[in-house]
Amino acid sequence: MKAALIKLHIAVFLAGFTGLLGVLINLNEGLLVTYRIAITVVALFFMLLFTKQFKVLPFKNIAQLMSIGFLIALHWVCFYGSIKYANVSIGLVCFASTGLFTSLLEPLITEKKFNVIELLLGMLSLVGIYLIFHFDAKYRTGIIIGVISAVLSALFSVLNKKFVKLTSVRSMMFYELSGGLLMLIVCLPFYLRYFPTQHIIPTKTDLFWLLILSLLCTVLAMDLMLQALQKVSAFTQNLTLNLEPVYGIILAFVVREENKYLGISFYAGTGLIAMSVIIQMFRVIKYKRL
Repeated sequence: MKAALIKLHIAVFLAGFTGLLGVLINLNEGLLVTYRIAITVVALFFMLLFTKQFKVLPFKNIAQLMSIGFLIALHWVCFYGSIKYANVSIGLVCFASTGLFTSLLEPLITEKKFNVIELLLGMLSLVGIYLIFHFDAKYRTGIIIGVISAVLSALFSVLNKKFVKLTSVRSMMFYELSGGLLMLIVCLPFYLRYFPTQHIIPTKTDLFWLLILSLLCTVLAMDLMLQALQKVSAFTQNLTLNLEPVYGIILAFVVREENKYLGISFYAGTGLIAMSVIIQMFRVIKYKRL
């Protein structure tokens, strides 16, 4: 059990590192995500091939998973766009509201009933985002893109629940990211036309960080989570995932010294978002067993 928890926290730490890598990689968000997904898809393909876990699904299921992959790709583009237009801390604070957007969207998509307390917690989180948005005008574009990213993340998380038993997690991720990669390849020429950039081909440094992002922070992090799930409950995993923005913001403060550029409104807004997440965590702990 101890080893499983260590693997889980390493996986979450690696996931928290993705925000910082978004700044270190000198590519715009569209290209960054395209390269990330391409490397990840190739790595997953060979992993599934060598472990003989590759499973060919019916065309209907493949199309459904690839459609969800469109949302994942758009979420990542918006997530890194938020970081590029604001900073790592802002992007991660917006991402921290994903769970609360999930509680708002899930009843609209599934048969789950609305929960008044969860709606109030969602409003508390939105007030926190508004505080940062209203008083830190220079981050407004990044915040808007970050909130869109959180909504997209919540949307594909809810849709994923319908297909989680369809095949293995690795196979599901392969099909989904293949769909996301296909969408990005089709849209990239139009994207670059409206968002031109001088850097299309990654430099050696960019390629190094892209490999870290794809192989360590995506493939390895996912594999460690799968290993941890063999010993710990899904609830414990989801609870631990709430630490991802915390790790990311700490890394941004240490490596980028972003705390020097953030005002009191950031901490006040972050405090409200953290409060809503903590309250929700305690509510779940009260009704579920670890």
